[in-house]
Amino acid sequence: MNSILHISIVIPTYNGSERLPNVLDALLKQTGVEDINWEIIIIDNNSLDSTANVFINYQGLYPNNCCLKYFLETQQGIAFARARGVKEAQGKFIAFLDDDNLPETDWVFRSYQFGQEYPQAGAWSGQIHGKFEVEPPENFCRIQAFLAVREDGQEVYRFDADNLRLPPGAALVVRKQAWLESVPQQLIFKGRLGKLMLSGDDTEVLLHIHKAGWQIWYNPAMQVYHQIPSWRFEKSYLLNLARGCGLCIFQLRLINAKNWQKPIILCKTILGNLRRILNHLIKYRRDLNSNLIALFELEFYWASMISPLYTLQCYLSNKFVYNLDKL
Repeated sequence: MNSILHISIVIPTYNGSERLPNVLDALLKQTGVEDINWEIIIIDNNSLDSTANVFINYQGLYPNNCCLKYFLETQQGIAFARARGVKEAQGKFIAFLDDDNLPETDWVFRSYQFGQEYPQAGAWSGQIHGKFEVEPPENFCRIQAFLAVREDGQEVYRFDADNLRLPPGAALVVRKQAWLESVPQQLIFKGRLGKLMLSGDDTEVLLHIHKAGWQIWYNPAMQVYHQIPSWRFEKSYLLNLARGCGLCIFQLRLINAKNWQKPIILCKTILGNLRRILNHLIKYRRDLNSNLIALFELEFYWASMISPLYTLQCYLSNKFVYNLDKL
């Protein structure tokens, strides 16, 4: 195998022994990769099941220009797993697939091709279709981006990072140079750990890449199917998800903000979401409890409005811990 690697496919997984084989099977069927040297890296994020055995079962199944690797990352959280993947990746481009993402047969080729054609692109993502175990709720399209479903048409465009309109980390491809030059080793957000399900880790990475001057693109030729089980449409899960996505908003907006902009961002975050909440209550006051999508949106607006308080709480908590360490 040529020592120069073009693209690394990083698959973070936690207890993915049943899901991971489907992803590896999809990667076995990739077309157009005959002249591409690539690798597949499984990052086992402290799994308690037989995930390691899946790697053993798939060794030797890939062609000579593709290498399958396995690493155990003991720090819990998707942010740590992805960072470990970047550390181990040898490719010029790094493509992240979650263990419930099934790529189309030309996904690796399309991902590599786009990076070659757009040298200023620091990150790019494509269409993510939902593969649902049950029928989604009515008007699910209004919140589908929160569940990493993105179908934005057939035209290539640049994402609006300044307004936090960015792709999810699932099925995201980054230029390794952009990550190494832009993304700090210690991120604020670690992934959806615990009951709070705090989000923001994907967006935080992309904001740092954007801040460094790299472009972030949507490439519709890249298509992935996201397997979404029925429990992700349960009310408790969706409301926790909305809350976790909202609480990180203020901290994310501060990442690329200048000092003079921060008071403005504070006012906009509070007053803008207060206005959304009032409008939402007026519009859906009669059927709010029975309208799961409207309830999700309301929870997101509420969490976004109080996200400055959450940021302050995190700051004081970290400062308190820091002072204790100095004693």
